[in-house]
Amino acid sequence: MSQGWEPDAYIVALTAAGILIALVVWLPLALSRRPISLPIVCLIIGGLISATGYVAIDLSPQAHPYITERLSEFVVIVALMGAGLKIDRVFSFREWQLTWRLLLITMPLSIAAIMVVGVSVLGLSAVSALLLAASLAPTDPVLAADIQVGGPLDGGEDTVRFALTSEAGLNDGLAFPFVHLAIALSLSARTGEPWLAEWITYNVLWETAAGVVCGWLVGRLFGWLTFRMPGDTLAKTGDGLVAIAATFVSYGVSEMLHCYGFFAVFVTALTLRAAHRNHDFQRDMHDITEQIERITMMVLLLAFGGAIAGGLLAGIGWRDVLAAAVILLAIRPLAGLLGMHGSAATRGEKVSIAFFGIRGVGSVYYVSYAINHGDFSDGNRLWAILCLVVLFSILIHGLTVTPAMRWLDRSHGRRV
Repeated sequence: MSQGWEPDAYIVALTAAGILIALVVWLPLALSRRPISLPIVCLIIGGLISATGYVAIDLSPQAHPYITERLSEFVVIVALMGAGLKIDRVFSFREWQLTWRLLLITMPLSIAAIMVVGVSVLGLSAVSALLLAASLAPTDPVLAADIQVGGPLDGGEDTVRFALTSEAGLNDGLAFPFVHLAIALSLSARTGEPWLAEWITYNVLWETAAGVVCGWLVGRLFGWLTFRMPGDTLAKTGDGLVAIAATFVSYGVSEMLHCYGFFAVFVTALTLRAAHRNHDFQRDMHDITEQIERITMMVLLLAFGGAIAGGLLAGIGWRDVLAAAVILLAIRPLAGLLGMHGSAATRGEKVSIAFFGIRGVGSVYYVSYAINHGDFSDGNRLWAILCLVVLFSILIHGLTVTPAMRWLDRSHGRRV
């Protein structure tokens, strides 16, 4: 008697992994000239898979808080290494002045404005609004691939792409003190313990400064091992996995020293790139980080699309939609323009930089980290609002980035 055809779950997973890797290779090429981004396609595929009913588990981030935190953390640190390796411009305070404007003016203004919206429009407590603001203020290094600079030594590092790449590399670490402030306030409200002195001395001063120093030291070490060591350097292997090793060591050591690992990884990447700026092995290291980043990003976005199809945003109301639109279409653009006021960038460049402040995987990590380590009673509401903003960002920015960047290239006489 026939038992019917029921495929083994492992075989199905293996087949799905093969299809995913094939899509990782093919989709960027297929979408390069079309006004639709890879993240949008991933959301659609994830939603369709969920709609079939074959995946019977709850894919919402709040159902798997630890996995959400760790997977998003992994994607971000690999993306930060890739972002640092691809920047051709030599690090200097003068050459990076647009970056400093975005970090020191645009980001604090964004946090303050989003916090006001969180309290007045969304009805969140001040602490939850602060967490939401700190999570949504940074430009995401993962979903911004279409507006970042090209690979190492590719050239064409224009003002817009450089500003957004360098901003995304550094503002993830800069947001962490505000996330920790929200965590400290949430715990203090329950225990009554003082928080201000520890937050300033430890979370702001120590973790920031130590993260930069740790990243520089690890970058110097791997730079020497890769390009300068007498005899057989790591560059002679031709194996770009060196970059992944540097990512893990930098992040792991910095976290063991209780400092900001996001800062450390990006600084390590910049230092490793500076060790031998024009070596062809820089491309090998960048390429492997990009491939791993893309695979893990697609897994995360497939789950996100499935969670949306499964009712993740079921409780969203008109106030939430209004707040999300204001955050993406008013707060970030206005804060960006204010931050760049008086800079040498053209009007078109300023508008593009201000508009394309993409929110994504980094925001997911911050909220998951804070909820796992703090005391937020409205965690489900925070997740719904955050995911709505991320969804809007993926759709709005994903549909406009290709035509916008092509127009910008044409207007500046660059090859499209």
